[in-house]
Amino acid sequence: MRVTKFTHSCLRVEGGGAVLVVDPGAFSERSALTGADAVLITHEHFDHLDVDALADTVAQRPDLRVYAHSDVSAKLTAFADVVTAVEAGTEFTAAGFTVRAYGGQHAVIHPEIPRIVNLGFLITDDTGSVYTPGDSFAVPDEHVDTLFVPLNAPWLKLSEAIDFVRAVQPGRAFALHDSLLTETGAQVSDGHLERLGGTRYARVAPGTTLD
Repeated sequence: MRVTKFTHSCLRVEGGGAVLVVDPGAFSERSALTGADAVLITHEHFDHLDVDALADTVAQRPDLRVYAHSDVSAKLTAFADVVTAVEAGTEFTAAGFTVRAYGGQHAVIHPEIPRIVNLGFLITDDTGSVYTPGDSFAVPDEHVDTLFVPLNAPWLKLSEAIDFVRAVQPGRAFALHDSLLTETGAQVSDGHLERLGGTRYARVAPGTTLD
């Protein structure tokens, strides 16, 4: 399993000749979708789902499959025939990887803002596992080799990110959801996660591939 981190919240997972992409949003490079066999969408926010980019990819790759909660799939009617609805607790196969959905709700931004559906995805093959939580801190009940931890968001404070890493106890952790931070701010957050997260942690540049 090889994982490439793209800008903000997008991941590209490759293995066995297949490509699985998670959360190709408006902040992310469209090249993440090149050659994709399947796409996972954690929730409907534009920084996790670029509908136009996904529609263009489906037009080029009609065998592509998209997996998302039914609340999200209702917004993908232009290519509904390639979309499969999943929910928390669902286990399925996407691009040859075993995927299990966790969570159920987006983290609270403000009490006056209605919460939406959000799914975290645990992606596994015979070489390891990767977990990306979307906009939540839902903790999976299985071992995680590589965790992607949200670093900054309107719904997030750093102490929660640190506690999330501690709760998951992954083999290693990398920053995700980091586009809203300046480099200086990101370095401050990095330092706290490195000291307090309890595991190896790093923030990598977009385009970095992890084995």
